Amino acid sequence: MTDDDLPYRCDVEVVGLLASPAHRYDGRPDAEVAARPVESQDRIEVRAGLGVVGDRYFGRPAHRDASVTVLAVEALEALAQELGNQPFDPLAARRNVVLRGAEVEALRGQLFSLDCGEGVVVLAGGRPAHPCAWMDLVLAPGAHRGLRGRGGVRCAPRTDGILRLGAAVLRSAVPLDPAQAGAAVRPAPRPPTGRGLGQRSASV
Repeated sequence: MTDDDLPYRCDVEVVGLLASPAHRYDGRPDAEVAARPVESQDRIEVRAGLGVVGDRYFGRPAHRDASVTVLAVEALEALAQELGNQPFDPLAARRNVVLRGAEVEALRGQLFSLDCGEGVVVLAGGRPAHPCAWMDLVLAPGAHRGLRGRGGVRCAPRTDGILRLGAAVLRSAVPLDPAQAGAAVRPAPRPPTGRGLGQRSASV
């Protein structure tokens, strides 16, 4: 893959990295579990087709197309402001990679790469990483609903590499607007069906 394949460049910052060997937010939300400190890493190793070394989804066939999760920290900052809270821990949402300066939600279905100075990691953006009900406990009441549409993107790793905290270069196949990094992407409304239109005109 060359720069011609990913022509758009963003200078970003990696503000959070997570590789967790076990599920924490599993089952019914529990206040005692939610209060535990959030583990973090200074660097993580990514393997093509497998995921993040040491992470709970590494090498699992059901998660190979969604083994690396990426989130914009601006989404958490905007949510905290909307809910009237202090800033949230960037890793409390349990995403593997938390970026500043990237419109992450625009990467759904798109190839992009991250270069932290130790080799380029190519990722294929896939489906949204939907928030779960645990967010109302680990962040604040209302966070579950508030993170919808901006909870991050699940990605498939296409190359091996190292990601570390600090400055990085993100290259993408589509232009990104950092000013929209904290904005939610809502599903487009479904158009009315032909049957519904027919019923409406008949009742007029």
